[in-house]
Amino acid sequence: MGCRIQIAQLNLRVGDVAGNAGRVIAAAHQARAAGADLVVFPELALTGYPPEDLLLRPELIARVASALARVCAEVRGITLVLGYPRATAAGLFNMAGVIRDGALVAEYAKQELPNYSVFDEKRYFQPGRAAVVFEHRGLRLGLSVCEDIWQDGPTAAAAAAGAQVLINLNASPFHAGKRAEREGLVARRALDHGLTILYANLVGGQDELVFDGASFVVDRDGRVQARAAQFQEQALLVDLDDDGRPSGGTATGVTSGADTQDEAAIYQALVLGVTDYVRKNGFSGAVLGLSGGVDSALTLAIAVDALGADQVEAVLMPSRYTADMSNEDALEQARRLGVRTHTIPIAPAFDSFLAMLEPAFAGRAPDVTEENIQARCRGVILMALSNKQGRILLTTGNKSEMAVGYATLYGDMAGGFAPIKDCPKTLVYRLARYRNGLDPSIPERVLTRAPSAELRPDQTDQDSLPPYEILDPILRLYIEEDQGVDAICAQGFDEAVVRKVTRLVDRNEYKRRQAPPGVRISQRAFGRDRRYPITSGF
Repeated sequence: MGCRIQIAQLNLRVGDVAGNAGRVIAAAHQARAAGADLVVFPELALTGYPPEDLLLRPELIARVASALARVCAEVRGITLVLGYPRATAAGLFNMAGVIRDGALVAEYAKQELPNYSVFDEKRYFQPGRAAVVFEHRGLRLGLSVCEDIWQDGPTAAAAAAGAQVLINLNASPFHAGKRAEREGLVARRALDHGLTILYANLVGGQDELVFDGASFVVDRDGRVQARAAQFQEQALLVDLDDDGRPSGGTATGVTSGADTQDEAAIYQALVLGVTDYVRKNGFSGAVLGLSGGVDSALTLAIAVDALGADQVEAVLMPSRYTADMSNEDALEQARRLGVRTHTIPIAPAFDSFLAMLEPAFAGRAPDVTEENIQARCRGVILMALSNKQGRILLTTGNKSEMAVGYATLYGDMAGGFAPIKDCPKTLVYRLARYRNGLDPSIPERVLTRAPSAELRPDQTDQDSLPPYEILDPILRLYIEEDQGVDAICAQGFDEAVVRKVTRLVDRNEYKRRQAPPGVRISQRAFGRDRRYPITSGF
């Protein structure tokens, strides 16, 4: 007999239970119209993911119960596999439920609760203990949820219970290389246990996380038979024969289901992260400072691709140290992208602050204090425009700067969202080159001149930092791989440089705690991933 299954790869909003239920119902109706007899939704679809401490509020759980009843009442003629939290006498569980003809006919509780990296599920959920297999059109379908597929036990248990096909509901966040990693792991599970596996993933931005979708179907020989695209909603249809083998799939809503790698995937993740953070939080658009440097140039391109040129404003704030070419390049990029600009020199504000502080600074030579005042003058201007217009202020700092504290509190760190916060400087250049390959919006001089904060005469970043080609690999080893000084030096780096860099990372945790959230694209970003004490004798 076989069946036709649709994976509904949706972009849902955390906490909007009624809205998410409406999206589920609409997607179920669409799937039925497309000829599907079963539709699969992502993990915790009714609440969005991750709901975090909203799960501790009884009102949320009550809303989920009401939404579940609504779905049961409004959908007929198609079976649903849906993710949601359920409270029982034994505790709160991360569920995958099977809804058919208005009734909840089976429920599976997630067994493996991740409690590492960005995940904190043991704070909220109790683990399930048993496999669940249900009948559908002559096939035996097993259920699992996200982390269950990364550990062998739940898959083995489903196979032992007689499953021919395993449906895996996911809210799996993106990092570079994640798609290939997932597909390789699921292929091994399919081969090991002789199962067809349907991997249904969430898509969309949620605070610092981006869920990339990239849902897929693997046959029992470990071959990917159908893929959904990354970073956008999609309905992926797949036909299974009466033995549960897929006969290929079709995706609607995009032109290609091909894989996306490296800079292209990272750039799309950044765009989606900005789009959803701005839209889901109700901002009318974005404003940012445009300096003529590569960081703000990339951030502007991302903002325009995310929101549209008419929803973005760029502000030039030259000082006495700003080179003419910085203003020229900033204006040229804004012209190419069609973005409105304001030019607001900071000299009057800077001079006023110096005059005000002159008695207190008497007898003290100029130093980084005066540099920071300039950055804070710019922060005040940008926040004023953000407040007046209701547009979010996007900060432009990168991961290399945030790692070593090369940023000014209440200055260039001021803002609501940091699109390239998890991008090392060397990656920023690669992403800018990638973006220019699509459309040459960033002037070439921005990509070839020496980077500078332009806060004192003839300043370059390398006056106080190692070259980024050396700095970034050291930071990766120390931050993302937890390697110590000796291990890093063993890879050929100068010990004095390594010690300087690691000291800077350690002493600037207090700054990072006060930084805005930003898109996570690595396996270890600052924020949810890496939680170090500010006060520490380690």
